[in-house]
Amino acid sequence: MAKIFRALKSPSLAIGGTSDHVHILFALSRVIKIADLLEEVKTESSKWIKTKGPEFRNFHWQAGYGAFSIGQSQVPILKRYIARQRLHHQRVTFQDEYRKFLKSYGIDYDERYLWD
Repeated sequence: MAKIFRALKSPSLAIGGTSDHVHILFALSRVIKIADLLEEVKTESSKWIKTKGPEFRNFHWQAGYGAFSIGQSQVPILKRYIARQRLHHQRVTFQDEYRKFLKSYGIDYDERYLWD
C-alpha cells in the first residue's frame, strides 16, 4: 500500500490495523481527491492480495471509508496509535471507535449504512 500511495504523490506516514480494518496516515497531494486516491489504493491492493494465494481470491474492501484530517502536531500521536492497533482493539471494538470518531468530528450517520 505504501508503494501505491507514493505513486499517487500522497506518501504514507504510517499503515496498520487488524483483520477487519486498516488505518493509514498519509500526506494528501494537492492534485488528487481523497475519493480518487482511496479508490485507486483499494483497487490496486485488492489485485495484489489476490495474487497471494487462493484463500484471498474473494478478498474485497468494504464500499465506504472514513477520512479524518489532523494537524501536523498530531502526527506523532497518530503514528503511535496506528502502531498499537492490536492492543487497542482488545479494549475497544473498531465499531465503537469509529462511532466515536464520527461523533467527535460532528458527522451525522445512519447505523444502517456504516457496515457492509
